Amino acid sequence: MTIKDIARISGCSVSTISRVINDRPDVRPETKEHVLKVMREAGFVPNTNARQLKIQQSRSLVFVVKGTRNLFFSDFLVQLQRAATLYGYNGIVSYLDENANEIDAAEKILREIKPKGIIFLGGSVSNFQNGFSNITVPSVLATLVSDKLDFSNLSMVGVDDRAAAYQAVSYLIQQGHRKIAVLGGPATSYPSMMRRQGAQQAMEDAGIRFEDKLYGLSNYDFESAYHAMNGLLARRAEFTALFAMSDVIAFGAIRALVSAGLRVPEDVSVIGFDGITMSRYCVPVMTTIVQPSEQIALQSIELLVRQIEHGTPAQTVTLQPELQQGESVRAI
Repeated sequence: MTIKDIARISGCSVSTISRVINDRPDVRPETKEHVLKVMREAGFVPNTNARQLKIQQSRSLVFVVKGTRNLFFSDFLVQLQRAATLYGYNGIVSYLDENANEIDAAEKILREIKPKGIIFLGGSVSNFQNGFSNITVPSVLATLVSDKLDFSNLSMVGVDDRAAAYQAVSYLIQQGHRKIAVLGGPATSYPSMMRRQGAQQAMEDAGIRFEDKLYGLSNYDFESAYHAMNGLLARRAEFTALFAMSDVIAFGAIRALVSAGLRVPEDVSVIGFDGITMSRYCVPVMTTIVQPSEQIALQSIELLVRQIEHGTPAQTVTLQPELQQGESVRAI
């Protein structure tokens, strides 16, 4: 028995039957009673699960997460889901490998589940430049701000990565460090490029030459950072401090330093980036640049909802990070 059968038996249209099932007020009382009587006599039970699924889909947002092992995104997702719930939306998370194309993934998602909007956590500026014009729903690029992107349906929320890295390295210099190593993210990562520029500028402004032999490449995961630091140590480059472009990179690097018989901060000071929860509970407590994840999440959801419900133009919001002074940096 289907809704079409009830329509045939009752002599009403399918749309009228649907309005009765959904308890819509635009049905005459006598018609509603007649349809309900037919349904009872026929033993027809509406598929409320399907109806609820349709309701959920109509309030769905998709969070495209680029980097399955990025712990900052794990912390950030909790804040993002909480903010979405406040606005009456449910978030669907799609995880991608760090080297995947997030725009291709978003196009596939749009074909399959048709969300109201998309929030991208991380991304490649070149991927957005080459393909985002195919994305028609309101979107937000969270944790990344770039003046190279200008789309009417793409807002951006994040920190100034270049300025934040400048702050991190300047702090090391203020503590007396002149030989500073840097462990960066993938070469194709826009935040990594901006953070490298900020670190280099801070050194140059202090009269310190930025040395390529003190720069190592890593993905944003423990293992990659561990091997990248071992690579720096193998070069026998001398340094008293390390700027790691994420806390996860810092943790992997510290493991390599300790394995090599070096102490943090007695032998090598380490400053991270992100301010993930683990940074406050590790030993030593991490000195790091804290991204305001709660603010970024709330602003991202607010901008997306305004685009969806009111057609508000896309905006760019740049928030200020904070320096968390821990135990992993010492003055020399």
